[in-house]
Amino acid sequence: MEGIRYLIVDVFCEEKLKGNQLAVFLDAGSLDGAAMQSLAREMNFSESTFILDSRPNDKGWPVRIFTPRAEVPFAGHPTLGTSWVIAYELLESRPASLTLDLRAGPIPVRFETDDAGELMWMTQNQPEFREGPGVAAVAAALGLDTTDIDTRFPIERVSTGLPFLLVPVVSLDGVQRARVRGEAYDALCAQDHKAIFFFTADTVDAANEVHARMFADALGVPEDPATGSANGCLAAWLVRHRYFGTSEIDLTVEQGVEMGRASRLYLRASENQGTFSIQVGGRVIPVAEGRLR
Repeated sequence: MEGIRYLIVDVFCEEKLKGNQLAVFLDAGSLDGAAMQSLAREMNFSESTFILDSRPNDKGWPVRIFTPRAEVPFAGHPTLGTSWVIAYELLESRPASLTLDLRAGPIPVRFETDDAGELMWMTQNQPEFREGPGVAAVAAALGLDTTDIDTRFPIERVSTGLPFLLVPVVSLDGVQRARVRGEAYDALCAQDHKAIFFFTADTVDAANEVHARMFADALGVPEDPATGSANGCLAAWLVRHRYFGTSEIDLTVEQGVEMGRASRLYLRASENQGTFSIQVGGRVIPVAEGRLR
């Protein structure tokens, strides 16, 4: 473990010290799962990642992802942040694209440039949808009234590699009032709804189309400032249910506002006869680096 280098980057941010923090450990193939879990707990970010080799295999760059409490097969901001580290720390020049070999399978990432700088995009897996619990149970878990839930649309469990319970909320006020309520939240966790992602089209910044929050206390993440995997699920949900009246979207989501770590996630998605195209984009800014002692 001694001497292993790591970087800290902010992901899904428009400026440094915003967005979602990520610790990326380079050349971590000598570490076992227990050591990785301990380091993720030490960092105590939503996730930490471990690059297992200094070169890709036939599926991509081998990477493992840990929350402070558990390993997860896929997560969004770790995918973009780790790809940035590989591009700028392990390669001689930035590629147009690369692929991460995650527990959920290969995830491609491409690099683009727009007027504001570099923008990275990941392509997520085809979504899986499952009926969610009733409105009363979900409202109780979030400390909301049933009238705060937007019952024009379904509550669903959606996964593109990591499952989230997606909950449409009527207003910005409702999203901002939400709090985890112990016994009611634990009851949802018992149904395998450990991560709750809830959202509204009522935004703080008029430049964005969706305002969102994510609670996953059962995974050691009481609240996440930017959740790329959940936003991929959201993108699929939005086009499946024609939330904005169309089978195709190109929009931005604000998250992390309530935590003082405002984030912006870029979503592009479409649905055609049950087949989805899902892309989630964001910016990455390096913050710090160090070595284990």
